[in-house]
Amino acid sequence: MRFHSDADSASGMAQAAAAADHDGGSKELEIVIGDLEQSEVDDAPPEMRRQDSLYAAATRAAGASQHGQDGWARTARLAFQCVGILYGDIGTSPLFVYSSTFRDGVGHPDDLLGALSLIIYSFLLFTVIKYVYIALRANDDGDGGTFALYTLISRHAKVSLIPNQQAEDELVSYNRGKPPATLRRAQWMKELLETNKAVKISLFLLTMLATAMVISDAILTPAISVLSAVGGLKEKAPYLTTDEIVWITVGILVVLFAIQRFGTDKVGYLFAPVILLWLLLIGGVGVYNLIKYDTGALRAFNLKYIIDYFRRNKKKGWVSLGGILLCFTGTEALFADLGYFSIRSIQLSFGFGLVPSVLLAYIGQAAYLRVHPENVANTFYRSTPVSLFWPTFILAIAASIIGSQAMISCAFATISHSQTLSCFPRVKILHTSRQYSGQLYIPEVNYLLCLGACLVTIGFKTTVVIGEAHGICVVLVMIITTLLLTIVMLLIWKISIWWIAVFFIVFISSELIYLSAILYRFAHGAYVPVAMSAVLMAVMIVWHYVHVKKYNFELEHSVPRDKVKELLGRRDIQRVPGIGLFYNELVQGIPPVFPHLIEKIPSIHSVLIFVSMKHLPIPSVDMSERFLFRQVDREDYKVFQCVARYGYRDPFEEAKDFVDKLVEYLQYYIRDVNLYGVGSEPTLIQSSSYRSCRAESFGTHEKPSVKAVYAEEMLTPAESFSEHTRQASGKSKHFTQFQGEKMNVVEMMKIQQEQQAILEEMNKGVVYIFGESEVVARPHSSLLKKIVVNYIYSFLRKNSRNGEKMMSIPRRQVLKVGISYEI
Repeated sequence: MRFHSDADSASGMAQAAAAADHDGGSKELEIVIGDLEQSEVDDAPPEMRRQDSLYAAATRAAGASQHGQDGWARTARLAFQCVGILYGDIGTSPLFVYSSTFRDGVGHPDDLLGALSLIIYSFLLFTVIKYVYIALRANDDGDGGTFALYTLISRHAKVSLIPNQQAEDELVSYNRGKPPATLRRAQWMKELLETNKAVKISLFLLTMLATAMVISDAILTPAISVLSAVGGLKEKAPYLTTDEIVWITVGILVVLFAIQRFGTDKVGYLFAPVILLWLLLIGGVGVYNLIKYDTGALRAFNLKYIIDYFRRNKKKGWVSLGGILLCFTGTEALFADLGYFSIRSIQLSFGFGLVPSVLLAYIGQAAYLRVHPENVANTFYRSTPVSLFWPTFILAIAASIIGSQAMISCAFATISHSQTLSCFPRVKILHTSRQYSGQLYIPEVNYLLCLGACLVTIGFKTTVVIGEAHGICVVLVMIITTLLLTIVMLLIWKISIWWIAVFFIVFISSELIYLSAILYRFAHGAYVPVAMSAVLMAVMIVWHYVHVKKYNFELEHSVPRDKVKELLGRRDIQRVPGIGLFYNELVQGIPPVFPHLIEKIPSIHSVLIFVSMKHLPIPSVDMSERFLFRQVDREDYKVFQCVARYGYRDPFEEAKDFVDKLVEYLQYYIRDVNLYGVGSEPTLIQSSSYRSCRAESFGTHEKPSVKAVYAEEMLTPAESFSEHTRQASGKSKHFTQFQGEKMNVVEMMKIQQEQQAILEEMNKGVVYIFGESEVVARPHSSLLKKIVVNYIYSFLRKNSRNGEKMMSIPRRQVLKVGISYEI
């Protein structure tokens, strides 16, 4: 292991601290020692609670569960937005389902009834039953999608490949929901997931595959939706060439992705009226066609037509399932975008808006084709009354654009989830809504999706080929969702094993049949998303693999506490004014880069805080439980460890807001340690403990002024956050009341002086110290490992955002310490 000073680190800590002070430092905060009932987070002085308004609103929203507890006014508002964001993809499927199903024309009139029956029951089975009424229940505190299912499972069984599942994950305000011990199958599943490494890896790879397929689908959905809508121009302008149609589509796609930066909240209100009109239009046209051409199309509700369809067409009928499945595209996006809305709002708008309109559209088209089977290649526009062509065309273009929104939003949410679990390179995630914390925008990803959609459109030119590519994404994600839902039912839900067996057999068998049909024409277009997903999976697996190796290396080489005390006790150590925030990934222990920093630059800040950003497998962490502290040494050196805990929907604060909040909670910690942590050994007290415990009275007529937790047994030097976290989070019974009627004046002055010293150092400047670790493969590693670590990972790391950029830290306040790890 070798050490080098980064070129960006300036000339040393003193210069970095001076630069931080020159930039204005952090403004003074009030000392926290008075009446704590007035010092709750929401009631804090403006100086202490000043933060980005977008973040504040997101935090408030994150605190509320979205499991259907919203009021009817908010539910109605979200239901209205649902129409614009979620249903465009499913609602525009009538544009191309019949043309994709009957590529060679309609062979027998009753084949239309068989295909319609397949469409009706596939739509009801997969979209309504599986997703709207089963999968939405398996949400992760309001968040959906395959990655949310994975994080939900990971909270009930230790399936993470990173060995960082510790007691710091436990929260007072969040129920971890242990699997019921009385259910043997739940315990069996838990043990299987935790002890079998092959199962862990398989579960992880399946989740990565689903994630990659969802991102690929976000490229294909805009291409097929917009291209199929624009293709209607040939009805009125037959002189247009295929290339001209393609370039018109590309122009529309560029506009679609350009407006993503305005956010789902604004886009949803803009899109919802358009989709409502679209659904009313296609439903009305469906009723018109049904009455005008053939009311006998309603016979398709009889399942016997499905049997007759396969008996008549055999292999051809089986292959046609690749077109039938396009009727339920967009269902995974509906599930994954749950974090943007709520279960009740989706079920309300889905049942009363989408289902009747879409089914009527399919029934009407089948009735039209019973009379005009020769027009199957362009069923949608040919079945539309001539007088309604232009309104229908305009709404089709708009609805296709909007239909792509669901998959784009789904891709943003999925990447956000995967990044917090160290499965994707770091990208900038913007929270676009002040009311709904799950609404995101990722600029870099948006550009890549736009480029991919345009290239696919230019390359394939027709919806038939893109539809085949689109179908394999849909089916593979649905199969993986079924597998994960089955694990959730076994591990978490208290339902009969027979219901689980019925669910698994029905859905996995039907989905495998659809998968086999789409794989039959693999070479005709299905290979495209497979190739894209393979690249994405490679990126995610490489990033995760090296991250795990790096974490293990730092864990094995973490600095013992005795070594830290020895370093701090060196006579040549210089004290630099200000606060140093040393960012590292270790929750327990000091990173190996610290002693090398002391060796090369023998100086530390007057206040040094080792900050670990801990990502928990939950959507959000309440601010009252954000920080955990531990004092590394109780001598004159003010050296602390801090764990800042975030959920995967929590936005990162701006740098100054983060420091203000951290220092505020550090004051509570200092007060609690001085009041209750009497002793020579370091004591850990949860920063939010004052919220959850009874007031300690310091006078018979005085107002309660302190709320704190005190463990009867002090922590030993070898202990870290974990043991005390279990006590605080579990609301341990080991509490003691502070003895004495009045707070000792000397003790009060001591606390005030320590808190004042922290604030004074804060005002002198804050420096953010980052360990820039260069990870390389060991000299005798295999060629494959050298390529993965030295080239692929190195390229990804150099082209992803650094920690200071993620938190918008001013460059002049950053000190980078370079170190190389051989893994």
